[in-house]
Amino acid sequence: MIPKLSWRGAVCSIQPRIRLLRSFDQAHHSYHGYVIGVDGVLAEDTLQFLVAVGKAAHAKHAFRIGMEISGEGIPIGHSRLETADLYKISKLTTHAPTPPHSPSPPPWHDLAPELPIYRHRRHRRLDPRTYAAKCTTCIWGCRMPVEMIIDQWNPSQKRYRYETFCYGPKSCLLYRAGKNRVVPGRRGMSWVEEDWVDEQATAHRGENE
Repeated sequence: MIPKLSWRGAVCSIQPRIRLLRSFDQAHHSYHGYVIGVDGVLAEDTLQFLVAVGKAAHAKHAFRIGMEISGEGIPIGHSRLETADLYKISKLTTHAPTPPHSPSPPPWHDLAPELPIYRHRRHRRLDPRTYAAKCTTCIWGCRMPVEMIIDQWNPSQKRYRYETFCYGPKSCLLYRAGKNRVVPGRRGMSWVEEDWVDEQATAHRGENE
């Protein structure tokens, strides 16, 4: 068995924990909970790290930036299907009341919504450099592990990567879409996910939604 590591620190971000499965022009999302950024101590090291928690834990503790939390977790290592550093969290404890609201967005630092809200809102692609520079603390940002089935007739042929997305208001001044994403297919074919895909996905939302 892999031993659990103790950790503690202040919450510095909370975003949805979502995986994306691609097969050429088809995409399927699976919703697994939340990824919490913690600025603190992991084992004996002082650093920032990411903790994966379930929707029940978030419903119970209402994680917010600035809260002091602690627990134990199993290190994930080099999994291609995770962005967090720890999962299977136990002994989860909060040590301070929820802090006051942060300054006006963007980025948004409110309480992260329930997962069905993310599913309903749907996302737009987000330039990875913009995400890294401005969106890592926003509740509407998401860095997803992506599993790609290259040949639907031979599902064992897979590739993996990470993609960044925005679930936030279309009017956000920080938003940059970045380059169109290219999905590889069988026999050297590829499918380009162009702007119309995002426009269609979020057509049910207004500019400030």
